[in-house]
Amino acid sequence: MVFTSSDCALGGGVSAPQQPHANAKQTDDAAPDAPRRSLNQIAASVAGAASPASAEAELHSPRWGKDNAGAKLLAAQYTPEKRRFEIISVTTCASLTAINLLCIAFNFSSANAIGVIVSIVLGIFTADFLSGLAHWAADTWGSVELPIVGKAFIRPFREHHIDPTAITRHDVIETNGDNCFVTIPFHIYIALSFWTVSDMAGAGRAAYFANCYLFAMSIFVTLTNQIHKWSHTYKPPGWVQLLQDMHIILPRKHHRIHHVSPHDTYYCITTGWLNYPLEMIDFWVRLEKALCAVTGVPPREDDLKWAKM
Repeated sequence: MVFTSSDCALGGGVSAPQQPHANAKQTDDAAPDAPRRSLNQIAASVAGAASPASAEAELHSPRWGKDNAGAKLLAAQYTPEKRRFEIISVTTCASLTAINLLCIAFNFSSANAIGVIVSIVLGIFTADFLSGLAHWAADTWGSVELPIVGKAFIRPFREHHIDPTAITRHDVIETNGDNCFVTIPFHIYIALSFWTVSDMAGAGRAAYFANCYLFAMSIFVTLTNQIHKWSHTYKPPGWVQLLQDMHIILPRKHHRIHHVSPHDTYYCITTGWLNYPLEMIDFWVRLEKALCAVTGVPPREDDLKWAKM
């Protein structure tokens, strides 16, 4: 469901759902203020946009893509300082990941195998939910003009909606730098835990399971943007396509649902496992409505501003 400024002023009212526009086949080209559609309607739009001719037309549309005025302006805000920050983040995260992986392997016991598997699966589910929460927050609220976080973290989300293929032109540093930075504190905690807790195969196995959970969560959070990039890549590597087809990571067709304007559904972009259940309980709609009622700030205002450029 889509909220308007007047909705917020009235305490978070919701517009009634309507039929999709006649031109809804073109992903990302529906009216920005179009009412929220059902999953079946969105899926029909995605199916219509899946043909090579439609994808080619979308790529060269003057409203979207790298030639869009807003996309050019947003891409130009990627600074050398941001690049250095990302290099440090990736290097630090990779080093800590290697150390923690060795610690997990060294302390593994076959007697704890089931607990390890459960911890890893829960960690992946948590990463998927966190990817949705961060994605929803950055898509829906805030502005590129905000100090520090605006250009550093919100800018890529604005660029992505008007130039969805920009992420496919980013190298490994630009793609993964921010997520690497976010997971560094968790890796530090895991490393300190292995340093301070003894007998993790026995008396300390609760700490070991917690470390496995946090490690799996951190790994999948770290890889979220890379997985997201693959979901927009026309021909990803064969092994990536296999993981997508098995829905171990975010599938390409699954993610297309989010890219039907106004981009207000299917926010989880790590595995996408939680998208359908969260949509069925209207999780994002309810959360949006609550924040709108409390703050009076309409959602996606900044996102729609850039989309209209």
